[in-house]
Amino acid sequence: GVSHVLTLVLQELSLLCKRDVNGVGMLYDLLRSHWLQALLKIYECLQHYLGKRPAPVTLQARALTREVVELLREAPQSGEIKELRRLLRAPHFKASPPYRKKKFAHRAALLSAHDTVAQKDFEPTLPPLPDNIPENEEAMRIVCLVKNNQPLGATIKRHEITGDITVARVIHGGLADRSGLLYAGDKLVEVNGVPVEGLEPEQVINIL
Repeated sequence: GVSHVLTLVLQELSLLCKRDVNGVGMLYDLLRSHWLQALLKIYECLQHYLGKRPAPVTLQARALTREVVELLREAPQSGEIKELRRLLRAPHFKASPPYRKKKFAHRAALLSAHDTVAQKDFEPTLPPLPDNIPENEEAMRIVCLVKNNQPLGATIKRHEITGDITVARVIHGGLADRSGLLYAGDKLVEVNGVPVEGLEPEQVINIL
Protein backbone atom coordinates (compact mmCIF):
# COMPACT_ATOMS: atom_id res chain seq x y z
CA GLY A 1 0.00 0.00 0.00
CA VAL A 2 0.92 3.67 -0.14
CA SER A 3 1.78 3.78 3.57
CA HIS A 4 4.28 0.93 3.16
CA VAL A 5 5.94 2.66 0.21
CA LEU A 6 6.11 5.92 2.18
CA THR A 7 7.77 4.11 5.09
CA LEU A 8 10.45 2.74 2.77
CA VAL A 9 11.02 6.19 1.26
CA LEU A 10 11.37 7.73 4.72
CA GLN A 11 13.95 5.09 5.64
CA GLU A 12 16.01 5.94 2.56
CA LEU A 13 15.70 9.68 3.24
CA SER A 14 16.80 9.24 6.85
CA LEU A 15 20.06 7.73 5.59
CA LEU A 16 20.56 10.68 3.24
CA CYS A 17 19.79 13.11 6.07
CA LYS A 18 22.72 11.70 8.04
CA ARG A 19 24.94 12.45 5.05
CA ASP A 20 23.60 16.03 5.02
CA VAL A 21 22.46 15.86 1.40
CA ASN A 22 21.13 19.28 0.35
CA GLY A 23 17.31 19.57 0.51
CA VAL A 24 16.68 16.10 1.88
CA GLY A 25 15.83 17.34 5.37
CA MET A 26 13.00 19.49 4.06
CA LEU A 27 11.58 16.61 2.01
CA TYR A 28 11.90 14.27 4.97
CA ASP A 29 9.95 16.67 7.23
CA LEU A 30 7.31 17.13 4.53
CA LEU A 31 6.68 13.41 4.13
CA ARG A 32 6.44 13.00 7.91
CA SER A 33 3.85 15.79 8.28
CA HIS A 34 0.55 14.87 9.95
CA TRP A 35 -1.63 16.35 7.19
CA LEU A 36 0.09 14.23 4.53
CA GLN A 37 -0.29 11.11 6.65
CA ALA A 38 -3.99 11.88 7.04
CA LEU A 39 -4.42 12.36 3.29
CA LEU A 40 -2.72 9.05 2.62
CA LYS A 41 -5.06 7.29 5.04
CA ILE A 42 -8.07 8.84 3.28
CA TYR A 43 -6.64 7.81 -0.08
CA GLU A 44 -6.15 4.22 1.05
CA CYS A 45 -9.67 4.08 2.48
CA LEU A 46 -11.09 5.28 -0.83
CA GLN A 47 -9.04 2.76 -2.77
CA HIS A 48 -10.23 0.02 -0.42
CA TYR A 49 -13.84 1.11 -0.99
CA LEU A 50 -13.42 1.16 -4.77
CA GLY A 51 -11.97 -2.33 -4.68
CA LYS A 52 -14.60 -3.80 -2.36
CA ARG A 53 -17.77 -1.98 -3.42
CA PRO A 54 -20.46 -4.30 -4.78
CA ALA A 55 -20.90 -4.47 -8.52
CA PRO A 56 -24.17 -5.39 -10.27
CA VAL A 57 -24.31 -8.79 -11.93
CA THR A 58 -26.38 -7.32 -14.75
CA LEU A 59 -27.30 -3.82 -15.84
CA GLN A 60 -30.78 -4.80 -17.08
CA ALA A 61 -32.34 -6.71 -14.20
CA ARG A 62 -35.91 -5.80 -15.21
CA ALA A 63 -35.52 -7.11 -18.76
CA LEU A 64 -33.84 -10.29 -17.55
CA THR A 65 -36.56 -10.92 -14.98
CA ARG A 66 -39.28 -10.47 -17.60
CA GLU A 67 -37.57 -13.14 -19.71
CA VAL A 68 -37.49 -15.47 -16.70
CA VAL A 69 -41.20 -14.87 -16.10
CA GLU A 70 -42.00 -15.79 -19.73
CA LEU A 71 -39.90 -18.94 -19.50
CA LEU A 72 -41.65 -19.93 -16.28
CA ARG A 73 -45.04 -19.39 -17.92
CA GLU A 74 -44.20 -21.95 -20.60
CA ALA A 75 -42.61 -24.44 -18.17
CA PRO A 76 -44.59 -27.30 -16.57
CA GLN A 77 -46.47 -25.70 -13.71
CA SER A 78 -45.64 -26.69 -10.17
CA GLY A 79 -46.15 -25.07 -6.81
CA GLU A 80 -42.62 -23.67 -6.76
CA ILE A 81 -42.86 -22.26 -10.30
CA LYS A 82 -46.19 -20.58 -9.56
CA GLU A 83 -44.81 -19.04 -6.39
CA LEU A 84 -41.68 -17.78 -8.17
CA ARG A 85 -43.77 -16.23 -10.97
CA ARG A 86 -45.97 -14.54 -8.39
CA LEU A 87 -42.95 -13.08 -6.60
CA LEU A 88 -41.31 -11.85 -9.80
CA ARG A 89 -44.53 -10.21 -11.00
CA ALA A 90 -45.29 -8.51 -7.69
CA PRO A 91 -45.79 -4.72 -8.01
CA HIS A 92 -42.99 -3.86 -5.62
CA PHE A 93 -40.61 -6.02 -7.65
CA LYS A 94 -41.77 -4.54 -10.95
CA ALA A 95 -40.60 -7.28 -13.25
CA SER A 96 -43.66 -6.81 -15.48
CA PRO A 97 -44.07 -3.86 -17.87
CA PRO A 98 -44.72 -0.48 -16.16
CA TYR A 99 -48.20 -0.13 -14.74
CA ARG A 100 -50.53 2.18 -16.65
CA LYS A 101 -52.89 2.97 -13.81
CA LYS A 102 -51.99 5.85 -11.51
CA LYS A 103 -52.95 3.90 -8.40
CA PHE A 104 -49.82 1.77 -8.90
CA ALA A 105 -47.49 4.75 -9.40
CA HIS A 106 -46.66 5.05 -5.71
CA ARG A 107 -45.53 1.46 -5.30
CA ALA A 108 -41.84 0.80 -4.85
CA ALA A 109 -39.95 -0.80 -7.71
CA LEU A 110 -36.96 -2.81 -6.52
CA LEU A 111 -35.69 -3.76 -9.97
CA SER A 112 -36.15 -0.24 -11.34
CA ALA A 113 -34.07 1.12 -8.47
CA HIS A 114 -31.42 -1.55 -9.10
CA ASP A 115 -31.17 -0.72 -12.81
CA THR A 116 -31.02 3.01 -12.11
CA VAL A 117 -28.11 2.58 -9.71
CA ALA A 118 -26.36 -0.03 -11.88
CA GLN A 119 -26.54 2.18 -14.98
CA LYS A 120 -25.75 5.35 -12.96
CA ASP A 121 -28.75 7.13 -14.44
CA PHE A 122 -28.79 9.43 -11.41
CA GLU A 123 -25.54 11.17 -12.33
CA PRO A 124 -25.71 14.59 -14.03
CA THR A 125 -25.32 14.43 -17.78
CA LEU A 126 -25.12 17.00 -20.54
CA PRO A 127 -26.52 16.53 -24.04
CA PRO A 128 -23.81 15.81 -26.62
CA LEU A 129 -22.67 18.66 -28.84
CA PRO A 130 -23.77 18.45 -32.48
CA ASP A 131 -21.10 17.37 -34.95
CA ASN A 132 -21.82 20.09 -37.51
CA ILE A 133 -20.97 23.18 -35.45
CA PRO A 134 -19.07 25.74 -37.58
CA GLU A 135 -15.58 26.52 -36.36
CA ASN A 136 -16.39 30.21 -35.90
CA GLU A 137 -19.55 29.49 -33.86
CA GLU A 138 -19.49 29.17 -30.08
CA ALA A 139 -21.14 26.17 -28.42
CA MET A 140 -23.42 26.97 -25.50
CA ARG A 141 -24.50 24.63 -22.74
CA ILE A 142 -27.02 24.95 -19.92
CA VAL A 143 -25.72 24.03 -16.48
CA CYS A 144 -28.00 23.37 -13.50
CA LEU A 145 -26.45 23.58 -10.03
CA VAL A 146 -28.46 23.37 -6.78
CA LYS A 147 -26.56 25.33 -4.14
CA ASN A 148 -28.58 24.57 -0.97
CA ASN A 149 -26.77 27.31 0.97
CA GLN A 150 -23.41 25.99 -0.18
CA PRO A 151 -20.86 28.37 -1.76
CA LEU A 152 -20.48 27.92 -5.49
CA GLY A 153 -16.74 27.39 -5.22
CA ALA A 154 -15.81 29.42 -8.28
CA THR A 155 -14.50 32.92 -8.98
CA ILE A 156 -15.31 35.09 -11.99
CA LYS A 157 -13.57 37.91 -13.82
CA ARG A 158 -14.15 40.29 -16.72
CA HIS A 159 -12.07 39.76 -19.84
CA GLU A 160 -9.92 42.83 -20.40
CA ILE A 161 -10.49 42.97 -24.16
CA THR A 162 -13.92 41.45 -24.90
CA GLY A 163 -15.60 42.42 -21.61
CA ASP A 164 -17.01 38.89 -21.26
CA ILE A 165 -17.69 37.52 -17.77
CA THR A 166 -15.73 34.28 -17.47
CA VAL A 167 -14.99 31.70 -14.81
CA ALA A 168 -11.56 32.58 -13.46
CA ARG A 169 -11.03 29.66 -11.14
CA VAL A 170 -12.87 26.56 -9.92
CA ILE A 171 -11.96 25.82 -6.32
CA HIS A 172 -10.99 22.21 -5.71
CA GLY A 173 -13.61 20.34 -3.66
CA GLY A 174 -16.27 23.05 -4.05
CA LEU A 175 -19.76 22.62 -5.45
CA ALA A 176 -18.75 23.62 -8.99
CA ASP A 177 -15.76 21.26 -8.91
CA ARG A 178 -17.79 18.30 -7.60
CA SER A 179 -20.46 18.82 -10.25
CA GLY A 180 -17.94 18.63 -13.08
CA LEU A 181 -20.04 21.11 -15.06
CA LEU A 182 -18.03 24.33 -14.75
CA TYR A 183 -14.47 24.92 -15.91
CA ALA A 184 -12.03 27.80 -15.77
CA GLY A 185 -12.39 29.89 -18.91
CA ASP A 186 -16.12 29.24 -19.38
CA LYS A 187 -18.00 32.34 -20.53
CA LEU A 188 -21.14 33.19 -18.54
CA VAL A 189 -24.01 34.27 -20.78
CA GLU A 190 -27.00 34.04 -18.45
CA VAL A 191 -27.49 33.27 -14.76
CA ASN A 192 -30.93 32.29 -13.43
CA GLY A 193 -32.54 33.76 -16.54
CA VAL A 194 -30.68 37.09 -16.21
CA PRO A 195 -28.31 38.04 -19.08
CA VAL A 196 -24.91 39.05 -17.73
CA GLU A 197 -23.70 40.99 -20.77
CA GLY A 198 -22.73 44.49 -19.68
CA LEU A 199 -22.91 43.71 -15.97
CA GLU A 200 -20.05 44.19 -13.57
CA PRO A 201 -18.51 41.10 -11.92
CA GLU A 202 -19.87 42.27 -8.55
CA GLN A 203 -23.41 42.30 -9.96
CA VAL A 204 -22.99 38.80 -11.40
CA ILE A 205 -21.71 37.58 -8.04
CA ASN A 206 -24.88 38.88 -6.39
CA ILE A 207 -26.98 36.91 -8.91
CA LEU A 208 -24.89 33.79 -8.32
